[in-house]
Amino acid sequence: MQSENTQFFQVEQDSKDRVKNILAQVYDALQEKGYNPVNQIVGYIMSGDPTYITSHNNARSLIMKVERDELVEEMFIEYIKANQWE
Repeated sequence: MQSENTQFFQVEQDSKDRVKNILAQVYDALQEKGYNPVNQIVGYIMSGDPTYITSHNNARSLIMKVERDELVEEMFIEYIKANQWE
């Protein structure tokens, strides 16, 4: 028997939450090691070189699980929200 109700499958929000969580963990790890997190994350995004990210608390492995364009998208979305552009 087939169901009359449409199932809703939401991958996008889960993916965004995952990216936010990873960015937060990487940011914290970089700060703990005394690095400027913004500079290091930008360096990684621009170059693709994972050595911009510390291996402390598994941060390097975590950030490599996310595509760089996803990182940029999430940061830009948060920037837009913070500036109330939407």
